[in-house]
Amino acid sequence: MQRPLDVLGSSTDKKIIVRTKQSEHIMGTLKAFDSHINIWLDDATISGEKEVKLGKVLIRGDSIVYISPGK
Repeated sequence: MQRPLDVLGSSTDKKIIVRTKQSEHIMGTLKAFDSHINIWLDDATISGEKEVKLGKVLIRGDSIVYISPGK
């Protein structure tokens, strides 16, 4: 059985999708995270009516609803 942080660790340097409490879907390459699930993404974009490129972002763990593997 794997712990959630172990699963997240196996996703390092892979594309993930993050849904925030603000109903945003942010996709990017997971570069790092900590025990509070604060995550750092490279090449991040927000999808919606219009895709917005963000570049490098840090997302606070308390604003994350879920994290999913990217496409």
